[in-house]
Amino acid sequence: MKNLFRTMPVEEVLARGERGVLNRRLSGVDLIGFGIGIIIGTGVFTLTGIEAKNHAGPAVVVSFVIGGIVATLAAMCYAELASAVPTAGSAYTYAYATLGEVFAWMIGWDLLLEFVLGAAVVARGWSGYVANLLGLPGEWFGETSTINIGAILIIAVLTVVAVAGIRESARVTNALVVVKVAVCMLVIVAGLFFFKKANLHPFVPPAQPSEDSASVTEQPLVQALLGMGQSVYGVGGILTAAAVVFFAYTGFEALANLGEETKRPRRDLPVGLLGSLALCTVLYIAVALVLSGMVDYRHIDEGAPLAAAFKSVGEPWIAALISLGAVTGLTSVMMVELVTIGRIGFAMSRDGLLPAPLSKVHPRWGTPHRMTIAGAVIIMLFAGFMPLSALADMVSIGALSGFVIVALAVPVLRHRKPQLSRSFQVPLSPWLPILTAVGCLYLMMNLNVMTWLRFGIWLVIGLAVYLIYGRRNARIANAPQAKTTGEPV
Repeated sequence: MKNLFRTMPVEEVLARGERGVLNRRLSGVDLIGFGIGIIIGTGVFTLTGIEAKNHAGPAVVVSFVIGGIVATLAAMCYAELASAVPTAGSAYTYAYATLGEVFAWMIGWDLLLEFVLGAAVVARGWSGYVANLLGLPGEWFGETSTINIGAILIIAVLTVVAVAGIRESARVTNALVVVKVAVCMLVIVAGLFFFKKANLHPFVPPAQPSEDSASVTEQPLVQALLGMGQSVYGVGGILTAAAVVFFAYTGFEALANLGEETKRPRRDLPVGLLGSLALCTVLYIAVALVLSGMVDYRHIDEGAPLAAAFKSVGEPWIAALISLGAVTGLTSVMMVELVTIGRIGFAMSRDGLLPAPLSKVHPRWGTPHRMTIAGAVIIMLFAGFMPLSALADMVSIGALSGFVIVALAVPVLRHRKPQLSRSFQVPLSPWLPILTAVGCLYLMMNLNVMTWLRFGIWLVIGLAVYLIYGRRNARIANAPQAKTTGEPV
């Protein structure tokens, strides 16, 4: 049992980063581009309308504020750890250096689920938007297709870019970011001309029983535990919407995986993490407010809320630009998720918890090409054959559980390694990190029971894989000190 909690020495983690296996080509601006590239996507183009209509009404703006606050607190924790331990693997590596191997494995397993499933969901959404824009056949590109060819093709194309090099990935992502940020600004500015204050009343619709209350598995966990009837709107609806729209903020943690490819990681990683999240939070809140003011929340279109809103006011050309922005936005999300999957798997393989061949770096392009391709194949299987809309909440619960681990790792690492250089420090530690962990746990409790059941099954499978393979093959398990004493090395 003691071996389950052995830790990776921080000095070893830092030494691996300094050896420069991956190419250091990214600047702070590139990191902000990557951050905006993965954050702005499904959340702003679809979740805004869905949660306003189904859970929060105009108060979805408050839901985005709550989600943004919790995400900012988590990003501050990530920024401190990333500045102290700039390496690939992010939360996985931080847990390995502080809480122990079994925690590191579970959070790495969890992160792979988050990004693989997230990329598959986005790929199917991208395919649907493209079919709508170009009039492509729904039997190959729509949600009703037997094999979603569009989703498979876009993942294949972006995998080539991700394997070709981190700098090339950054250039593609930055170009896509410029387009979708411009579209978001267009929505905000143009939407103000059609803003009606009457649509914001009541700002918080009174709570009422949910039409789906017959199934306990669709009820938020906190309501099920307290024996409450499932309801929508009111304060409970705002919190439920906050837990769901948190999906819109997930992804910024991907930047922490780029520590070994950043030119000045101790300075640029905090800038990228906090800068990209701050910009995206402002855009989210502004877009949610404009949408709520343009359309009565009861009449919002769930499929394409922003585009439909401008069509309803007689501006179809803006609706077309929004659809273009959605396509570019979803493309950049998939791009960054593919890059992230490669780095997480690379770090876990390098430590022996996944098969060693996955940590091989391409001799010419300097990328973990094998892990990137392996992750892409799994994404294509999910995206091509499985309708994943019902599993979107899994991305939120995966991200939130990772944030809990990261928040707890901040005070632990400060206690164990107070001498480490930290270019950014979370204020009021350990109280603010503890508050972050509690906030993430509470948002998790507002996700439905079925999401928790699926998440539990995934963790059980992961624990079995670790006990059968990872525990025995971990690199530190074969270190001399670990062999003789079983103590952390």
